[in-house]
Amino acid sequence: MGTVMRPVKPQSRPGADRHARARATRLRITKAATTLFCERGYTGTTMNGVADLAGVAVQTVYFVFHTKTDLLNSAYSLAVLGEDEPAPPQAQGWYRQAVAEPDLVTAVRLVLKGVGEILRRVAPLDMAVRTAAVEDPDAARFLAQNERLRADGYREMVEFLRQKRPLRVDVSEERATDIMLFLASPGAYRALVAERGWSHAEWVAWSSGALAEQVFGVQRQGAIEPPGSG
Repeated sequence: MGTVMRPVKPQSRPGADRHARARATRLRITKAATTLFCERGYTGTTMNGVADLAGVAVQTVYFVFHTKTDLLNSAYSLAVLGEDEPAPPQAQGWYRQAVAEPDLVTAVRLVLKGVGEILRRVAPLDMAVRTAAVEDPDAARFLAQNERLRADGYREMVEFLRQKRPLRVDVSEERATDIMLFLASPGAYRALVAERGWSHAEWVAWSSGALAEQVFGVQRQGAIEPPGSG
């Protein structure tokens, strides 16, 4: 009889395993911090509390994230980039679709759908940071930096959208960016969806129409139904 060949088990790579465990630990800590920031606010969240919820030693939290601001930055990054296939907005499918779409109205809706998914995750964190920023200098600096990044990102979106249709004659590129910053802000999303009971789809429909009308002069094709109607 011939010799029975046993399947060869693939050799594990210690370095790769360590990196995977480190990434998993970082993600677990970040998600625990996100939960506490949203529930207790920035000031009420402690490194000890994050460690308890994540199931790790507090020294591990300090080793991975040296300060609470670093932890907040990781929570924001997770909310913006996503968990499954983390990528900056410019590298995500909805952004590329919007850039390639020749029709302005369709492109605006693609933008607001993509931004809306980010706002859905970011809005609770934004509330925690804005509340803390009144008295906490670290939170205030983080908020100011985050707002600068948001303005830069929205200015870039306005720039590619205006290639499809010119801005209204009475709207400059900077004013168009301001309008988008207002309409697609965490505060506006939170006010309409979390506080006033709009659905996410209703927010996308209204915000898309408002942006197309106020920035590009596109007349609305009808109004959305108020929440609970019909």
